Amino acid sequence: MKRSDIIRTIKVQFKRMRMSDAAAVIDTVVNAMIDAVANGDRIEIRGFGTIRPRPRATKVGYNPVTHRPMNLPANTTILFRPSRELTKKMNG
Repeated sequence: MKRSDIIRTIKVQFKRMRMSDAAAVIDTVVNAMIDAVANGDRIEIRGFGTIRPRPRATKVGYNPVTHRPMNLPANTTILFRPSRELTKKMNG
């Protein structure tokens, strides 16, 4: 599902809403979520799942071509954990 599909779904659900207003709603929600995760906050959407930043430590990796060790710096990634309801719906 793409952004445009979500906007179209909102437009169908709320018939009096303009497409530009639906796009503004999506942009506002997504920007708020991005800001929250960037600040280190956890996002919980009941029935969907949780999103949180996850720090990764520095580690030694290997170049697949030369097989020489290289230091990989510490960084932060995002962890998504689906809710039980979403998992049940996906698995039938």
